Amino acid sequence: MEKRKIPSLNAELSLLSFGLMRLPIIGEDHSKIDYPKAQALVDAAIKGGVNYFDTAYVYHGGMSEVFAGDTLTKYPRDSYYLATKMPPWQVENLDQARQIFEEQLKRCKTGYFDFYLVHSLDHTRTGALKTVVYDYLAKKKEEGLIRRLGFSFHDHPNIMKELVKDYAWDFAMIQLNYMDWEALGARILYETLSEKNIPIVAMEPVRGGALANLGDAATAVLKKAAPQASAASWALRYAGSLPNIMTVLSGMSTMEQVEDNLSTFESFKAINDEERKVLEEAAALYRSSGTIPCTDCQYCLPCPFGVEIPRVFAVYNHFRMVKNNYAFINSYRTLDEKERAGSCKSCGKCLELCPQKIDISGFCKEIDELQKSLGV
Repeated sequence: MEKRKIPSLNAELSLLSFGLMRLPIIGEDHSKIDYPKAQALVDAAIKGGVNYFDTAYVYHGGMSEVFAGDTLTKYPRDSYYLATKMPPWQVENLDQARQIFEEQLKRCKTGYFDFYLVHSLDHTRTGALKTVVYDYLAKKKEEGLIRRLGFSFHDHPNIMKELVKDYAWDFAMIQLNYMDWEALGARILYETLSEKNIPIVAMEPVRGGALANLGDAATAVLKKAAPQASAASWALRYAGSLPNIMTVLSGMSTMEQVEDNLSTFESFKAINDEERKVLEEAAALYRSSGTIPCTDCQYCLPCPFGVEIPRVFAVYNHFRMVKNNYAFINSYRTLDEKERAGSCKSCGKCLELCPQKIDISGFCKEIDELQKSLGV
């Protein structure tokens, strides 16, 4: 397993890390983690050299932290790094911050967190950061309950510049992949943090799985260049090739994903200039398909009206790539009536929560019109 030694953090991290946000579940309830399957994934990852595990207060309806505590405690505490996050949108006062943090320690069955983040910061959440969250977490760091303090980020680069100017951070997490390098300003975020010598966790390197399923045309470009390599491996290598990336976070759901990712980082090879041109060609073909830039993070759920937004978008994105009406009809019919795009009332709640700032209600209208035209 490729490792990154980060002197400023006094840590040596596996370049591949495990995000505990897309674990296998029982049925359709995301809070019901399939423990035997999920445990097997973690065990395989640790056996393969992964030593950084990332969870959050809200993942899997709060059960991701519980799973982390139940699963990782069978390993020596100094053999892995545990990271979790505080949701600033749920914190209005010191008591709430204290309650969340103490609950996280109990859930994770740990006496401290190796890495701790303020979760999903954007311009709407800096108020809580300024008034309550940062000072409280900085105190927890002084007490040794947090070893390294950082934040995850979803907003304009100008907001990032303010955050690194006004606060002291040990590390940061940003969405970084070859599709978003220019389109969503990942390059500027990366450079801003690098200039401040702040190590980076790359999240969504495969864009919620989208870059593992690029469609026939874009996939053919990658296969021509490297017939044996998976599309996901290209995306992971791209993120891992950047020097200030301390680890590449992957939310793995299946043993196939774990094995493929381990293979990528066991004999890691940085992306070269010729391969970057291949990725640029594949990305252009993927963008031309008109897919929705959803990463299946599920922050938009639950919808007050029952729309299963990520599933609806996944069905639509597959249709945009394969252009098969019959496939869309069959997949869309697996959704209950209330789960479909037509149930959207344009309340705007999901837009406030979406890290990608997707026009969810607008796309729901488009998808609803499509399903009506196809007679679903």
